[in-house]
Amino acid sequence: MPRDSIDPLHALQAANRPAVPAAAATGTLLIAGATGALGQELLRRLAGSHRYAHARVLAREPIRDGLRGVETYLSPDLPISQWPLTSADTAVIAFDPPRLYHDRERALWVPQPADLPELARWLRTCGVRTLAIVQPHDQGKLPEALKRGLASLDEQAVVANGFDRVILVRSARKPLNAKFANPAERLAAWMLSVVRFMVPSSEQPVRASKVAELVDVSLRIAPPGVHVAAPEMVWEASQGQQMQAVAQRWLS
Repeated sequence: MPRDSIDPLHALQAANRPAVPAAAATGTLLIAGATGALGQELLRRLAGSHRYAHARVLAREPIRDGLRGVETYLSPDLPISQWPLTSADTAVIAFDPPRLYHDRERALWVPQPADLPELARWLRTCGVRTLAIVQPHDQGKLPEALKRGLASLDEQAVVANGFDRVILVRSARKPLNAKFANPAERLAAWMLSVVRFMVPSSEQPVRASKVAELVDVSLRIAPPGVHVAAPEMVWEASQGQQMQAVAQRWLS
């Protein structure tokens, strides 16, 4: 069965498989955007590792709970600034739309890029000290000067909240399937699509499992501060078995 077709429940069930001694598990992890292939991999790897005493996912409606160490936090149908507070030490925000054929993914809360500043403020108020953000972008479209630094006012606003650590992973995504109103638009899109073959391999999309592994490693070893992983670094880290070494070089 292809990895992307795994039901999110299977990812949650990983929490029932002990990976580290109970005494080593500390703190609470909160995941916003546990949907799509990326969200599923993050949930499987981070919640299933048992490094955290508790793991929570933001949801719009109740879904099956009861798995050891994994809970859902219901986000009310209100502006984020009006959400009741919860408690967490580490948070991960992933921007990956739900796959409509997974019923449980439709029950989870899906962040939108415009939500980032307000969501970060809410997370900081909840006690989060470490924030990891996986920010997909269109391959080859991000200006060189912005790949390794803060690329928008929203990202600057996130950092201004005073987190101990902010880890921002820029992962190239596949071109979206656009809908065109007429043949002229289709022709123009076809002509422009030639450009994608000119995008260097180091900016090609990386498998969700590798992005999740990089986030996991980063959360374990990143020192205090703001750390931005450029698309080329994400791609390099995904090659072979050198994830830890590449991440250490980046984070140092």
